[in-house]
Amino acid sequence: MKVGANSVLFGGYDMETAFKYLAMAGYDGIELSAIDGMSEHLVLARWQEVAPQIKQLARDYNLELLAMEQPSRDKEIMEKAMQAAVEIGIPIINCGPGGSDKDESTLQGTIDELGELTVMAEKYGVTLCVKAHVGRAIFNTPTTLKVMEAISSPNFGIDMDPSHIHRADENPVEAIAAVISRVKHVHIRDCKGRQHGPGKPEDQANGRGDIDLVGYIRVLHENGYTGPLDLEIIGAKEYAIEQCCTIAAESRGHMQACLQACGAR
Repeated sequence: MKVGANSVLFGGYDMETAFKYLAMAGYDGIELSAIDGMSEHLVLARWQEVAPQIKQLARDYNLELLAMEQPSRDKEIMEKAMQAAVEIGIPIINCGPGGSDKDESTLQGTIDELGELTVMAEKYGVTLCVKAHVGRAIFNTPTTLKVMEAISSPNFGIDMDPSHIHRADENPVEAIAAVISRVKHVHIRDCKGRQHGPGKPEDQANGRGDIDLVGYIRVLHENGYTGPLDLEIIGAKEYAIEQCCTIAAESRGHMQACLQACGAR
C-alpha cells in the first residue's frame, strides 16, 4: 500500500507547504485537494496554471501523486478535474455521492450521475471513485453494494472511509471485507463516537478514536490491496502549522505501525 495524505490538512496554507511537511513526515505520496472553500491547492478554474507547479513539487519533494479529491458531480467541473488529472499524472479522482439517506429515491439518481461520469472517466483513462458518506444517498455497505452492482466499469471504484462507515453504525472491518473487490482508494482517519461529523481534526488523527484501524488495514493487506491509503483530515484550515504537522506525523506513524502489524511492511 502507498501511504499518502490529502493536502486539505494544510488547507490554510499554500500547496508547497503541504508537500514540504508531508514529505518530512515520511509519506509516500499526496492526494491533492480540489475542494473549494477548504483549500486553494488544485484550483480547477485555473488548473492549466497550477499544473506545472504541481508536477515540479512532486519531483522536488519526491512525493507520488496518488489521487485528487473533487467532491462535485457537476459534469463541467468533473471534466476539468479529469483534464487536469491527465495533464498532471493523477490516476484517481475521488468524489462524494449526492442525494440523501432520508430519501431512498435519490439513490438511483446518484447512481445515474456516477454512471455518466464513469463514461467520461473511460474517455480520459482515469479512475473515478466514490465513497459512502454520512447523510447522502450512498451512506453504508448496502447502498455501496448497490452502486457496485450497477456500475461494472473498470474505470469506477469504491473509495472506503472507515470514519463514515463507523458513523453509519457499522463495523468498518466487516464493511471493508464486504466491498474489497472494488476498492481502488482508501480515505483513512479515526473517529470518536458516532455523531454526524468526524470531530475535531486532532480527534481524526489515526489512533485517537474508536475505530479498529489495525484490523481495517489487515483486511486490505490480506485481500491484496496495493492502492493508496490516504489520510483525510478536514477542519484544520485555521490551525497553526505545528498542529497540522503533528496530526500528519502522528497519523503516518500509526499507519506504519498498522502495516507492520499485519505484515504489509
